[in-house]
Amino acid sequence: MHKLSKRLEQNHKPNQTELQSFMNIKTKFKSLIAAALFSTVSSVVAANTLDSTTLAPMASVEDAKISFWDLPYLQESFIDITPAIRKDALVVGELGIDGGTKGEIIKLAKEIANDKHGLYDSMLISHQGKLLFESYYKRGRVNLHHGQASATKAYTSMALGRAIQLGYLTMADLQKPLISFLKDLDTSKLAEGSEKITLHKALTMHGGLSVDSGKWQELEKKPAAVKGQLMVQSLLELSAPITSESQQYLYGNYNPILVMAVIDAVVPGSAENFLKKEILDKLGITNYTWKTHVSGIPEAGWGVNMTSRDMVKLGTVVLNKGKWLGEQLISANYLVKATSSLVKPTEDWMPDNFRYGYFWYQTDITVGDKSYNATFAWGGGGQRIIVVAALDLIIVITGHDREDKIFTQISERVVPAFIE
Repeated sequence: MHKLSKRLEQNHKPNQTELQSFMNIKTKFKSLIAAALFSTVSSVVAANTLDSTTLAPMASVEDAKISFWDLPYLQESFIDITPAIRKDALVVGELGIDGGTKGEIIKLAKEIANDKHGLYDSMLISHQGKLLFESYYKRGRVNLHHGQASATKAYTSMALGRAIQLGYLTMADLQKPLISFLKDLDTSKLAEGSEKITLHKALTMHGGLSVDSGKWQELEKKPAAVKGQLMVQSLLELSAPITSESQQYLYGNYNPILVMAVIDAVVPGSAENFLKKEILDKLGITNYTWKTHVSGIPEAGWGVNMTSRDMVKLGTVVLNKGKWLGEQLISANYLVKATSSLVKPTEDWMPDNFRYGYFWYQTDITVGDKSYNATFAWGGGGQRIIVVAALDLIIVITGHDREDKIFTQISERVVPAFIE
């Protein structure tokens, strides 16, 4: 069923433009719509080749006010091989015409719609600078920002790269003690070995902090005690000594918030204003939230919400070696390092072939006798920005799936669909 007709059934009061659009589409493209409904999946899926500006599922004002977890599932999944122009600086094209094997991508999208691969909310694909595919499922809405979970860490890394591009830090600073940038600290009270924590160590999850979680939780209840750089002061006072043995890979949020503290210390104004002015505003990202840490600085390891289309923009910056619309937004040298295979994660829930850079993951995807380097931001539940530079390819995923195994489908089906 056409999306607008469904809205009419639900007592949506359309304007004249919507009514005319509906009548034109119903009259001229009846056969196309019928063909799109041949699918045997349980939810009706329309893969149309029309201008779908009015078709993509939209969150209402009321939807935007409620918790993500209370948001009702879409009655119909939405699949579009000709994404709409939305005046958001994204160039659009058509899947199959401007790249990609249309049949395989649509097949996978229908499987996602039918819950075959987990609970996912969107999948978007950009190739050679054009958004070619856009789909929404479950709680996905084109205009609703979606929780990013730990993909936030990758955005924190990009913020540091912006600070380097603007000259507030240098590449050489990555190897300097993190505390050297925080002038308000009383270093005489810090745990032994605190100077061993460099920006490089923190960015690769090798900071080596060992803090009693109970003591830290109690301290968090007293915001004045962890305001600004007092947060770092407290963490380093509570930590056990920092040693070579303690500076092993340990996934968590202590390292990212240390990095954000440095950004806050070196940029003009505050980290919050810097993120908005120097990254989000530059990319035209306005439909977002970025939570504030108890210390008063932006969260660095989680807490960001943004739309799937805006995730494509961030992926585009990475793909274009830090450039956005001709401007060098992020230091190219920094991005090379941030998206490199620097360390091996040791968490047992991470696949053996995943490596880690500066809050970005890296792996090789093998197709036939060739391997393609993929770098990606990754957040729990299925939040991903996947960049395959050799194929000029960006894949964005959002979801709320506990197992989150969609990467297998991306590797085995989506990436091969863009290899000529």
